[in-house]
Amino acid sequence: MDPNLPAHRPLSVVQLPDGTYTYADPQSLPVQQAPQQIVQHIHHAPPDRTVQRIALGSGVGAGAVAAGVYFGPLLVGVLTAIAANLAMLAFLAAVMAWGVVTVVKSVSGTGSKAASKSLRRR
Repeated sequence: MDPNLPAHRPLSVVQLPDGTYTYADPQSLPVQQAPQQIVQHIHHAPPDRTVQRIALGSGVGAGAVAAGVYFGPLLVGVLTAIAANLAMLAFLAAVMAWGVVTVVKSVSGTGSKAASKSLRRR
């Protein structure tokens, strides 16, 4: 070996700042700065896949699991919409019943008032 040559150092694979990889001597590279911290705001929780994991463990095919992942949230959305519609219909029925009772009380004579009082006493 020639004493004028530098000592052999092993090369390693290094990722450059542009994302490409190359062989380089790690000691000859500049000191890297700490990576930039990324703050990620997540507004939705990930879907709960417990049922799908159990299904895969019990031998159900991947197609059934995929259907569960796809149609599960869809089913929840549909049931929520149905519940909202039923709640609105119940509210409208209560308002209409109150209106009918109010109109009947205001239009009716003294006989109906006496009948309603006797029913309240019982």
